[in-house]
Amino acid sequence: MDDYKIAVIAGDGIGVEVIDEGIRVIDAAADAYGFGIEFEKLPWSCTYYQEHGEMMPADGLDILRDFDAIYLGAIGWPTVPDHISLWELLLPIRQTFQQYANVRPVRLFPGLVGPLRDKTSDDINFVCVRENTEGEYAGVGGRVHRGTANEVAIQTDVFTRAGVERVMRYSFELAMKRGKKLTAATKSNASRYAMVFWDEVFEELGETYPEVETEKWHVDALAARFVTRPEAFDVVVASNLFGDLLTDLGGAIQGSLGTAASANLSPEKVGPSMFEPVHGSAPDIVGEGIANPIGAIWAGAMMVEHLGQEAAAEAIVRSIERLTSEGATLTRDLGGSASTQQVGEAIASGLLAAVEP
Repeated sequence: MDDYKIAVIAGDGIGVEVIDEGIRVIDAAADAYGFGIEFEKLPWSCTYYQEHGEMMPADGLDILRDFDAIYLGAIGWPTVPDHISLWELLLPIRQTFQQYANVRPVRLFPGLVGPLRDKTSDDINFVCVRENTEGEYAGVGGRVHRGTANEVAIQTDVFTRAGVERVMRYSFELAMKRGKKLTAATKSNASRYAMVFWDEVFEELGETYPEVETEKWHVDALAARFVTRPEAFDVVVASNLFGDLLTDLGGAIQGSLGTAASANLSPEKVGPSMFEPVHGSAPDIVGEGIANPIGAIWAGAMMVEHLGQEAAAEAIVRSIERLTSEGATLTRDLGGSASTQQVGEAIASGLLAAVEP
C-alpha cells in the first residue's frame, strides 16, 4: 500500500474550518481506494507570528522538504500586515521549492448558478496557469529618502528566459492533454521590455507545439473576455501578477470564490508541491460554520491526483459534482443553508457511496 505524508498548514480564519473538511474527504478516499495518508499539522499562521515574531520557524523550509505535499488553508489576518504573511511564509515556500506552476481550474460545477447570464457549466471550464516564482512578485526593489518629499519607491519586475520558458512549456503540455488551445495574457503595448519578451518566448515555443492553437490577449481585454466569452478558453498562461488578478475573476465567474482551488506545483520535484483554496481567511465569517469547503476539498483532490491516486481524485470530484447537482447541501454563498461540516460530510459520504459494490 502506498503511504503519503502531508504537511498541513491550516493557517488563519476559515482556513482551519475548511481544511478539516478536506482532510475528512481525503481520509475517506484513502480508505476507499487503499492508500495510506498521514497528516501532520503545523501551527504556522498569523497567530504564530504574533506569538513568536515569525510566520514559521527558521528551519521551516527544511521541515517541509521531507513531506510528499503541503495542504494549505488560508494565510492572513488584519493584525498582521499582508506583506509579512506573504513574504515570510507563502512566497519562500513557492520560491524555494520552485513551485513555478500555479494551476487554477475555473469551473462552474453542474447545478450551480453563476453571475453570468446564460452561462452554464458547459461554458465555464478552463484552466489558468500562473507563473509563480518571479515576474512582478520577484521582490526586487527598494525605498530611499523615507518620510521626505523626495521619497522614492522602486519595484522591479524580473522575467528570466528559464522562468518564462518553463511555465509556458508546462502550459503547452497541459493544453495538449486538454483542448489543444493556449491563450497568453500580455500587456506588451505598455510593458515594452518584459511583456514583449514574454510574447517572443510564447511565439518561439508555439512553433514546437504545432498541434496547439495559440492566441495572445492584452490582459485588460482578456479580463473582459472572461466575462463575455468564458467558453472560448481552454488553458490560459499568465505572469505572476496578471495570473493573480485573472484567477480571482475566474473564481467569481464560477459561482463563488469558495469553490476555487489551486495547486502550486514543483514539476521538477525540487520539493513538495502545495495545494490550497484561494478564498482567503475571511475574518468576517470565522466561527460561524458557514464557510464553503468545496475549494479546499477540490484542492485536496488535486493533491491526491498529484500523489498518483487518480481514481481517488476523480471520485472526490464526482462527489462534489453530485452534491452541486442535487443542490440540497450547499453553503450560504451558493444559495443554501448547510454548514461547512455538513458539506464535508455529504461529499465524504457521497464518495463512499460511489465505490460501494
